[in-house]
Amino acid sequence: MHLWVAVALIAAAAQTGRNAAQSSLTRSLGTVGATQVRFLFGLPFAVVFLALATLATGEAIPALTPRSLAFTTIGALAQIGATALMLVLMKSQSFAVTTAWLKTEPVIVALGAALLLRDPLDGPALAAIAVATAGVLVMSVKPARRPGDWLAPGPALTGLAAAALFGLSAIGFRGGVTGLESGGFLIRASTTLVLSLCLQTSVLLIWMAIFDRKALWGSLKIWRASLGTGFLGAFASQFWFLGFAMTTAANVRTLALAEVIFAQLLARFWFGQKLPLRQGAGMALLVLGVGLLLQTQR
Repeated sequence: MHLWVAVALIAAAAQTGRNAAQSSLTRSLGTVGATQVRFLFGLPFAVVFLALATLATGEAIPALTPRSLAFTTIGALAQIGATALMLVLMKSQSFAVTTAWLKTEPVIVALGAALLLRDPLDGPALAAIAVATAGVLVMSVKPARRPGDWLAPGPALTGLAAAALFGLSAIGFRGGVTGLESGGFLIRASTTLVLSLCLQTSVLLIWMAIFDRKALWGSLKIWRASLGTGFLGAFASQFWFLGFAMTTAANVRTLALAEVIFAQLLARFWFGQKLPLRQGAGMALLVLGVGLLLQTQR
């Protein structure tokens, strides 16, 4: 099995755990306050990961290049913007429908990375990505009350914009990792992660200090829970960035759809929720698409 496959699956599993931990913080901190926890409290762990990488490899931290700095900055800011748009969707009555638009990200990443990073993309790989994405759409889209609900311009445009920004963040992080000119994949991924979290933490600290000090102080008061969420976030990001260092952004973000399966299995076996036929069919399509993608990588 390709190493990047194991790395992406570990990242997806860790992100599922982070989302579960983050959801509990939302009630006390609000959505924005809970979101910034992953950056502020994740940064110290990312620094530790970088230190461990230097010890394990014996390599020095690579010098930043204009390309790596530019792409990482784009990725960091795009991720913040995408998260903000996702928060808007969470307040929408059409959340169940518009969530599906977010899952178009792998297709956007595949096309964008091919144009901006010259990542290889052929017909079979694009078809596999489309099948996997279709599986998530089947799982996410509930029958609309009215025929036009699914294509309502507001939720559709917001969802597509969020998906595009999430895709841009993946492309930016991949470009940031590959833009470093020295070191192996471990040290380059760890360095880019620390840089991105520094940028995101700085931006959000300034924002919250001006507009939402209550949530900022609240996250500091419950530092134990915040640290746990920050660790899971940094751990998941570490493996995402390792994936970006090993293979194309499209491959990583397509395999990231496995997070949907992990969430469904968690709901089924931990919370005892039943799995509807529609979601079972979507999971089957998703697994088929991922299998086809892996076949194209042989």
